[in-house]
Amino acid sequence: MKTLNKDLLQTGATEELPEKVLQFGTGVLLRGLPDYFIEKANRQRIFNGRIVVVKSTGQGGTDEFARQDGLYTLHTNGLQNGKEVRETLLVSAISRVLHAATQWETIAQIAEHPDISIVISNTTEVGIVLDDQDEPRAAPPSSFPGRLTALLYRRFVHFNGDPDKGWVILPTELISDNGATLKSIVLELARRHGLGDEFARWIVEANDFCNTLVDRIVPGKLPENEAEEAEKQLGYRDALAIMAEPFRLWAIESDNDRVHDRLAFAQGDEGMIITPDISKFKELKLRLLNGSHTFSCGLAILCGFSTVKVAMQHDGFARYVRRLMFREIADTIIGNGISEAEALDFAANVMDRFANPFLDHAWQSISLNYTSKMQMRNVASLERFIRKNRAVPRCMALGFAAYLYFMQGTHQVADEHAGWLAGLWSTVDGEELVVEVLRNEDRWGMDLNGLPGLADAIRYFLVQLQQKNALEVIQELNEEMELKLQNK
Repeated sequence: MKTLNKDLLQTGATEELPEKVLQFGTGVLLRGLPDYFIEKANRQRIFNGRIVVVKSTGQGGTDEFARQDGLYTLHTNGLQNGKEVRETLLVSAISRVLHAATQWETIAQIAEHPDISIVISNTTEVGIVLDDQDEPRAAPPSSFPGRLTALLYRRFVHFNGDPDKGWVILPTELISDNGATLKSIVLELARRHGLGDEFARWIVEANDFCNTLVDRIVPGKLPENEAEEAEKQLGYRDALAIMAEPFRLWAIESDNDRVHDRLAFAQGDEGMIITPDISKFKELKLRLLNGSHTFSCGLAILCGFSTVKVAMQHDGFARYVRRLMFREIADTIIGNGISEAEALDFAANVMDRFANPFLDHAWQSISLNYTSKMQMRNVASLERFIRKNRAVPRCMALGFAAYLYFMQGTHQVADEHAGWLAGLWSTVDGEELVVEVLRNEDRWGMDLNGLPGLADAIRYFLVQLQQKNALEVIQELNEEMELKLQNK
């Protein structure tokens, strides 16, 4: 079987397009989201530009990309509106892949290309940090911000500070205000290394560092048996093939016409959004996707479920998750820019994503840093619901009780607060355990005992979990909530 390369493309698919994007990172998230959007737009004749990719890490080379002429297959597998989706897209948007360690001068010369107007990065969240030892004049600088500073300075000098030759810079690293953070580091590096006030002014006025939010699960390679079957159907071997879920979101924060003009590929797919404020997308993801994962995690493990998809195949557990999202969490985020329709639509998408039969998302990995996740994702939801409705959210309370029971130390726990909780379990009786846990303001940001009825509800469910099978507890809660709905 032949290896995928440009000779296998259909007529017209090898059309040469100018390089418009400089991308730092070869990872699956970038190939499954930004590169996917650019490929779709190119096929619609909207963007008509290709991507130069910089491999920043020292691990591995660029040989596979060279052998396949930058081509790879994206398999989209999952559920959409409850129906199975299986699609393939041959991505040809990458023109070449260069290695920062060995081809820095070639990369630096790209900064002088007039058509390059966009920079995309995913260097992990530890990539956007100020390295005190970095030197923008090195070949290459050690950090991504250092490399970006060096390229911006080269472009500034080459084009004599032309205000029309700045870049739209789109970091996708999973940190809050990623664009603003990156901009502040670049400006600090420019100051420390004496690159001049005019350059600093050009950075601010000619370049757009946009905060962004990415949301798509891209597990990477297909399982071996599925990869073999796919190659038989497609008729070629593809060492770079990856799989992604159908859901995709790339929210970019900007109200600048220059950003809209340069990111023309945003018009090619509804999953890419340019908006003056991305906070509502952060809230939707944090509360409904991440928050429901965290509320459900300990409960799922207590039920004996290994992965999210296995849990969602159980009708009782799926009904619990649906009520948790649709009737409790969604109620806490409606308003302040999020409509009921937006919240419920996002929740419906999350249900599809959790039930995706092609993903193996282990609950044990979701439990990593469980306490910090519970605080960051769910404390606000608990507080908002109780303040708004003057009632305790029963599904949330059960999820919190399951977290406590899971953290007693009888399960494999990777949590920085595991010792504190295990110590309470060994020294405090069940009656006082919940009160002691909830009053820890250092961990929760407030004394949760101040939320009326919460401690009693959590204590009730904790006793239930100690006395019964977790699935039985879920079933009783489902029946209780269904009865309340019937009596309304």
